[in-house]
Amino acid sequence: MVNKKTTFLFLFLFTFAIKAQDVITKTLLKDVLIEIEKKHQVTFTYSDKDLESVYITKPDNTLSLSETISYLESVTIFNFKILDNRFITISYLEKKIPICGTIVDSNTLEPLVLATILVNNTHNGTTSNSNGKFNINSVSVNANVSISYVGYKSIILPAKDLFSQNLCKEIHLESLSEELSEVIIPNFLTTGLQKNIDGSTVLKTKKFGILPGLIEPDILKTIKVLPGVESVNESVSNINVRGGTNDQNLMLWDGIKMYHTSHFFGLISAYNPYLTEKATVTKNGTSTKFSDGVSSTVNMQTNNKVTDTFSGGAGFNLLSADAFVQIPLTKKLGVHASVRRSYTDFFDTPTYDKYFSRSFQENSIASNKENEASTDFYFYDYSFKVLYDINQNHLLRANLINIKNNLEYTEDYTNNGATIEENSNLKQKNLGANISWNATWSSEFSTELSTFISDYKINSADFNKETDQFQTQFNNVLETEIKFITNHYFSDTFQLINGAIFNEIGIANKTTVNAPDFSKSVKEVLLKSAFFSEITYNKNNTYARVGFRANYFHDFNKLIIEPRINLRQQLSNSIFFKLEGEFKNQTTTQKIDFQDNFLGIEKRRWVLADNNKTPIIKSKQLSFGTEYSKNNLQIDVTGFYKFVNGITVANQGFYNNVQTLNSIGDYKIKGVEFLINKKTKKFSSWLSYTFAENNYTFKTFTPDTFPSSLDITHSFSSAVNYDITNNIKLSLGAVLRSGTPYTKPVVDNETIQDGNRTIVNYDTPNKERHPNFFRVNASGSYNFNISKGLKSTVRIGFTNITNRRNIINTYYVVDENNTDNAKEINTYSLPFTPNISFRINF
Repeated sequence: MVNKKTTFLFLFLFTFAIKAQDVITKTLLKDVLIEIEKKHQVTFTYSDKDLESVYITKPDNTLSLSETISYLESVTIFNFKILDNRFITISYLEKKIPICGTIVDSNTLEPLVLATILVNNTHNGTTSNSNGKFNINSVSVNANVSISYVGYKSIILPAKDLFSQNLCKEIHLESLSEELSEVIIPNFLTTGLQKNIDGSTVLKTKKFGILPGLIEPDILKTIKVLPGVESVNESVSNINVRGGTNDQNLMLWDGIKMYHTSHFFGLISAYNPYLTEKATVTKNGTSTKFSDGVSSTVNMQTNNKVTDTFSGGAGFNLLSADAFVQIPLTKKLGVHASVRRSYTDFFDTPTYDKYFSRSFQENSIASNKENEASTDFYFYDYSFKVLYDINQNHLLRANLINIKNNLEYTEDYTNNGATIEENSNLKQKNLGANISWNATWSSEFSTELSTFISDYKINSADFNKETDQFQTQFNNVLETEIKFITNHYFSDTFQLINGAIFNEIGIANKTTVNAPDFSKSVKEVLLKSAFFSEITYNKNNTYARVGFRANYFHDFNKLIIEPRINLRQQLSNSIFFKLEGEFKNQTTTQKIDFQDNFLGIEKRRWVLADNNKTPIIKSKQLSFGTEYSKNNLQIDVTGFYKFVNGITVANQGFYNNVQTLNSIGDYKIKGVEFLINKKTKKFSSWLSYTFAENNYTFKTFTPDTFPSSLDITHSFSSAVNYDITNNIKLSLGAVLRSGTPYTKPVVDNETIQDGNRTIVNYDTPNKERHPNFFRVNASGSYNFNISKGLKSTVRIGFTNITNRRNIINTYYVVDENNTDNAKEINTYSLPFTPNISFRINF
């Protein structure tokens, strides 16, 4: 919220100006006393330490000695006792003083209303007003003052530090939940990226600095810079965490499970980063609150506070434009909204041309040269959030998000002298809604009640004029869930979380073909309940989170127990040990059927576990390592092992002769992640390396164990960020990794007959390797103020500066000119691609 930041900056400068003026207009108390001694021929006795750094406004020169003493007692915390006409002692014993302060949230700096302020060992106290302020008269200068607020860590301050003759002090309280997820590295790789004590990584979009090639804090693109996170086809819709497939990542947006994550067929994140306040990525040791996602959890959250000022922003790049606003309707009611839409259906840009050629290479759109054809593509997303504070302890929130991609392809051809127009279209949409109630019943106990619905649809209609065949495909996922969580804060050290969940998910798949006439429709529904419990201990040098989750699948009459553990121990001032482990499961997966691709675009369909041909996917994962952190140098070494069973051939996306048959298997991955990150005030650099061995096991194959399609044995990345000034930033980085496996046809027997069809005769699965993948990216940003309340940012990014043709996929089709041969088709990564963005924030 830029306007709030501007307000805070203004207040800071204003306060600084006051302090500066104080230095000019006020005088050190010791110097004032010397002048009084000379004028009235008296001697003051005091402790130098007591009067250190005490400034006051000089008393009027016309005042008598007694009037001067009265004035000094009114503006300081001291008692002045005249022993005789010459000697005066100064002390603060038994002195009564007025105190004041303003209590705010340490994170948001928003005032905390009705906080409790008590003078220790007395009945004297008060509460903070609507602005977080308080005043108490006649408090012993030696007293201590306790300040507490429900859900926040209590603090004790000396009364003399709150003396109201000075500027009322701003007092920051830390929420208990924030303390339990303490940030251990505040600027990890770049500003806006943080490392939490539980090993998770947080992207705070408002504080996002700069990363190579990025012009915006794209949540999913940013995730790919983390060690152990890859994308074998450079797509944000295909993020592979420690060797897992993209559908093994749990994607949450404000508590809503999302089934569609990208625009432009995986090249852009579908989540507007400017209203999404932060995204937390957990690779292992996940909280028991979360299920599904056997590879990772990506938890995106929007701002959850009713803001006190109107703020927003807008911007554009060479693909789309967006805007967001945060509107306080009353002190208790607020609305947040965002919208983004591409303008690729109105005019083309150099960036759009690069993205288009990358998405549609080697398919019917790109290869059509005989007939007149046109392509109409656009995407949009919008979100809406209503925030209502019933009171300080009860909060209601309602969210809505809608994501859509639309592609229409029109082709005109001539048949017997007549012009015929045929249309094909592909529409993807994910609509989600959530309502939550957060209640704080005491400083030790709070609850969360929430429910969501997520509705994902993909519709396609495709006409193939060569075969005169028209087919439609429909995939729909409808999921609803209700969740209840209790939080028990036994102390600042111990927190206990318990919860219960009821979930229903239904998935429908339908396919129709006109020649030959064919129709298939499948609809499945699964009910599941879960109970979870975990306790968190965080004190001194030890952090521990241990829990379990019990999942019951009603349709299968099956119970799955999942233990989770997350430990971190500080061994010395700069060395830490960490251990993470988890059991997880998921009931949804994506089916990849290359024969049913739309216009050559790989189109995945969600399917539901049936406990038979499509089992529940289960994972076991363990990771351990050490961290070194000192003098802005971080070194992290983590070893990991993961075993996932219940996968099928259909959801792994590799080519072989039995890819259409049902075969259930598993994969094992073991490896090491290494990261070194050095920062200075203006400079940040890092080098990461991941070694991993990722192998499938399918008993129906020969051999039954072979490299995974996602096996990247060696992966290096490095980058340098440099702040030329506070407003100008540059970033340069490179990625070098092993090529991915692929399968070739059998030599001298490249095709075989399968009934009436000729198909490619594939050799041993994933025996071959693509060349190494290498890419250099760069970006720069410039911040400037258009006016006092209007801030602007210009960013420019370059992807693949060297324009290297990286092969990211290889498959084979029967050669039309000679059916005994197979034709090789390669898919390449983005070529050199520039992009630029301009934003304003108010």
